[in-house]
Amino acid sequence: MGFCLLDNIAVAARHAQDALRLERIAIVDWDVHHGNGTEAIFRDDESVLFVSLHQWPFYPGTGGPGTSDDATLNIPLPAGAGDAQYAAAFSELVEPTVGAFDPDIVLVSAGFDAHELEPLAHMAVTERGFEELARRSAQLGPRVAVVLEGGYNLATLPRLVEAAIRGFEAG
Repeated sequence: MGFCLLDNIAVAARHAQDALRLERIAIVDWDVHHGNGTEAIFRDDESVLFVSLHQWPFYPGTGGPGTSDDATLNIPLPAGAGDAQYAAAFSELVEPTVGAFDPDIVLVSAGFDAHELEPLAHMAVTERGFEELARRSAQLGPRVAVVLEGGYNLATLPRLVEAAIRGFEAG
């Protein structure tokens, strides 16, 4: 329904299970859009926990309040949410849920389209905010791997990716 022709994070999750023999996969998606394709693929798969932090309401119109279950944690955030709201969501929801799931690996759908200067969305995450999201994501499990997702402001994207790399290294 969106910009993705292939669900790269889903491919990575199945590869981790098949080739690396990892059993429990947590996917943390901070792309501004709800990961409706990833959710559909893993909705009934208890070996994969899918967590999506996304602007709501917003395209594709899925992942709203009350749509979470044992294998899916949707965290709809209002337009204008920034570093503080993302940090609170991590502390209150993401960290306890992923911790209880106890994954063998955490895969991150690292979208940078929630940035404050992003032309296609209405969020307010800063460069420092993405560094913190990455740092906290790296601490969620014994291993972490990352897939680059959205981010359409070509002037800011390189700095945001560099900030995330710093965060993953610090985590």
